[in-house]
Amino acid sequence: MSQLRIATFNLLHGRPLAPDGAPRPFPPDPAAPLAEAVAALDADVLALQEVDRHQARSGGTDQTAVAAAAMGAADWRFAAALHGRPAPVAGWLPEPSAPPGIQVYGPADLGAQAPPAYGTALLTRLPVLHWRARRFAPAPFGLPLRVAGRRGLTPVPDEPRAALAAVLEGERGPFTVVAAHLSFVPGWNMAQLAAIRRWIADLPQPYLVLGDFNLVGAVPRTVLGGASALERSAPRARVRELRAARRARPALVEPRRRRVREPRARLQGWYDLARTPTYPSHRPAVQFDHVLAVGVPRTAVGPATAPRTAVSDHRPLVVRVSL
Repeated sequence: MSQLRIATFNLLHGRPLAPDGAPRPFPPDPAAPLAEAVAALDADVLALQEVDRHQARSGGTDQTAVAAAAMGAADWRFAAALHGRPAPVAGWLPEPSAPPGIQVYGPADLGAQAPPAYGTALLTRLPVLHWRARRFAPAPFGLPLRVAGRRGLTPVPDEPRAALAAVLEGERGPFTVVAAHLSFVPGWNMAQLAAIRRWIADLPQPYLVLGDFNLVGAVPRTVLGGASALERSAPRARVRELRAARRARPALVEPRRRRVREPRARLQGWYDLARTPTYPSHRPAVQFDHVLAVGVPRTAVGPATAPRTAVSDHRPLVVRVSL
């Protein structure tokens, strides 16, 4: 069974960075650093966050299309969390002419005219059986954060987020992959992650959920496990039937007292396929970027890496998985 290379990468809109983490200007070909970084990952499935489409700051490129060409993706989607332009200090200036609701772009939209956008992408070399997308509203407040190229903390409002799900055809059958970028506001991001698990409940397992969750440690897998408690193996109606049948039996002998208990709900076995720091890229100290799975045997998971690239303040996370 061949192993797939599953990867997630927060692009920071493909911004080149110096070895010390300081921002560098884009080169004459603004797509070149991103294309080189993505090609080096050699991913079969790639989730991207903080992706620009037709933004002036990144040379007007369609970064999802650039990444797709670099990795040889057979299919891909870009979900616009918002249409607009970055504000001078922090936040976004919305595009008044933007279409309502979430907009999803794919290979058929190459070269199409649309307002500048920013969001999440999912790319794959595998056949895709089904696509879906959703958008999350921003938290009603932001937080002071460290921003590349600025000293100290900068007040940053939260922004809308987007997630993409795809049912892919693997060698062992279909499986579901989700690409997500969650809020940096504590609690708000946990609610978004739990909502994603419910959102894909009708799609086939195994599940792989990839992305920048702005959560660390065991929190992501705990949230997913709590949101995906298995249905009770025996419904309440069946338990009532068993109790009624016991009471209706003839009392020929003293019946042995047995309690009929409802089976307890059990949590799904969500786990991290990789545990390694990914942020900041020049000196990783924490892991905001995750590849989580359920229904994937641990024996099917190979080595994981977080290679340094010439773009972004996050390192990509790459895992080998047999699916």
